[in-house]
Amino acid sequence: MPSTPSSSSSDGTDLAFKALLGVLAVVIPAANLAWVSGNATTWLTGTGPQAPYQPADALLHPDRLWPGLGETSLLVGTRIAPAVVLIALGVIAALAWNRRKNSSGRTRKVQGTAKAKDIEPLLAKAMTAKARSLRPSLKDAKTIAPSDTGILLGNLQGTRTEVRMGYEDVAVAIMAPRSGKTTSLAIPSILAAPGPVLLTSNKAAGDAYTATYDPRSEVGRVWSMDPQQIAHAERTMWWNPLAGAKSLDGAGRLAGHFLAASVDASQQGDFWSKAGSNILSQLFLAAALDERPITDVMDWLAFPANRAPLDILRDHGFTAVAAQLKGTVEGPPETRDGIYETARQYAAALLNSEIAAWVTPQDQIAEFRPAEFVTSSDTLFLLSKDGGGGASALIAACADSVMRAATAQAERAGGRLDPPMLAILDEAANVCKISDLPDLYSHLGSRGIIPMTILQSYRQGQKVWGDAGMDAMWSAATIKVIGSGIDDPDFADKLSRLIGDHDVETKSTSSSDSGTSTSISMRQERILPADAIRALPKGTALLFGTGMRAAMLDLRPWYQEPDADTLSAASARASKAITARAIAKATKPDFGKAA
Repeated sequence: MPSTPSSSSSDGTDLAFKALLGVLAVVIPAANLAWVSGNATTWLTGTGPQAPYQPADALLHPDRLWPGLGETSLLVGTRIAPAVVLIALGVIAALAWNRRKNSSGRTRKVQGTAKAKDIEPLLAKAMTAKARSLRPSLKDAKTIAPSDTGILLGNLQGTRTEVRMGYEDVAVAIMAPRSGKTTSLAIPSILAAPGPVLLTSNKAAGDAYTATYDPRSEVGRVWSMDPQQIAHAERTMWWNPLAGAKSLDGAGRLAGHFLAASVDASQQGDFWSKAGSNILSQLFLAAALDERPITDVMDWLAFPANRAPLDILRDHGFTAVAAQLKGTVEGPPETRDGIYETARQYAAALLNSEIAAWVTPQDQIAEFRPAEFVTSSDTLFLLSKDGGGGASALIAACADSVMRAATAQAERAGGRLDPPMLAILDEAANVCKISDLPDLYSHLGSRGIIPMTILQSYRQGQKVWGDAGMDAMWSAATIKVIGSGIDDPDFADKLSRLIGDHDVETKSTSSSDSGTSTSISMRQERILPADAIRALPKGTALLFGTGMRAAMLDLRPWYQEPDADTLSAASARASKAITARAIAKATKPDFGKAA
């Protein structure tokens, strides 16, 4: 509103008042330092009694308080020494503030984002109360460790207030490479997990695998499924993908993993893809019912005329499925051959004996059983290369079987797992393409199964699950973490609109013959425009919690925590072990020969 000329005099009064406060902030400490220093000088030189507390005189008339001191002593004791101390204190305070700011990676708080009261359900008090209600084992505990209440996401920006997601939340994190998704989310979550942990990844050395292997081996057994030898892990386990394929639904899910690993969501509805997936599901069902290894399916695909799968299906009462399989086998040769060739391509990884060995019975090697894993404190590392085709299908199938086993165990235990199971699906769009993962998000959290799907971009998720699927996952996620490196302008603008607007005060000044007038108006402005979201600095992230205002977080990478030295040493040992295994394998005489 417009102001009268008296507004300028009011502004002048405010400036004078602020200037007075600034002067007092310097003069008062200086006067007190002069009094303390003058008395100290008198005591050191032994030239007279101590002066009474009169800081004003100490600053203005030191010769009256200490008449026994000479001019030099007065100058040094009541002028130079206090000035030096005052300057030193200022420098120390400035350095301490700068060091604190730089060490934590904090930036200026974004005005309009959530304050502590806006995200209270994610803070310590509420999280502790929620943990008691969700986990019967903690109900009567006198004290509860923070890691038992939820997964640390970071600190509320510019504060030391820890923000956590609870053990009924499901999360999606979208962060570009090298923006902290592994160091600040995956690794700290795994290290603090109170129950079993599942991790999918396409890297080993210098990543979550090496950073958490030793610490997790101290709380339970570590299982590593590494069919493409990313970590060159020794094969000390095998898993039977057909264990859950003894029903038509189970066999269909397994075939769906091979389909999803081979083609994008946009291609999965065409005739050849659906037909190839159907053949795989029928053959998986037959192999599972007859308790055969999954590699027998490749023999049946090579020779469509083999009647063994038809006989098995009929013998076990699946006559309708047998009829469908027979119709395909006896159909037009060009159609049959096209369908079978499509199925062969989807399952081609099983032709590799090194990959197949991880999913077929092995003497003297333990079988990984998902139903036992979900009641333990073990860790399962599932490793696969980007674009691993059938190998990544096995990774997705194993992760899916673990989550389904966890759901069944939760139902037997009264509805929830206690302690909860953490599933870190890092690089999910590359190595863990579970087709109905967006649908699973609607109920996993309520079972004590906590998935955290980590993607590099929103479009990456759309490519795997389609627009509708990715939108469903985004909507179902109760926690959404957005890190730096968002280069999609449409997604950045969507986030900007979700964060919302805030009121900004605008001041304008005009001059006329009657004087100077100032007007103040309010206008709406985006809290974070799209370009600011794109420019989020590394070490910070946006947090969207269901029903809460968007918050800015300072991430907490594991290497800045108190036990970082110990963890770094363990990670270095694990990385060296990977290198040693790779060198040993490369120097074998038969290295590189076809299996």
